[in-house]
Amino acid sequence: MANKREFKKYVDAIGASVIDEMIAAYYNVEKSDKDKIAEAMQKVLCAIGRAKNNSNVTFDRGEKAFGDKKEYVTAKKNFYKSLFDKIFTEFDEETGAALKEFNAAIPEEVKMMNKESVNA
Repeated sequence: MANKREFKKYVDAIGASVIDEMIAAYYNVEKSDKDKIAEAMQKVLCAIGRAKNNSNVTFDRGEKAFGDKKEYVTAKKNFYKSLFDKIFTEFDEETGAALKEFNAAIPEEVKMMNKESVNA
């Protein structure tokens, strides 16, 4: 990610896209397990909030804690790189788990129809 603002926009965009599909299925797919879909939506919303909140963590060491400015800049850069890698991985895992739960809530006949329409 380029910066914190871009990361938050990315998380919002991915989360909104996933939630949009879940809402469409919630209201339009007959015989779907609405409770499971609602739980999956809640998990995605929590993942979005957690990722955005965790991205507000700051580097807590000042330049004086290092031998020179180059060490400080390198340490700060490595801190933020590892932080955002971790946040992105957690967001991806949480969203993936919610999607698995969502897919389990969709009836098999609907899944088969979707597969057939994609393969046609």
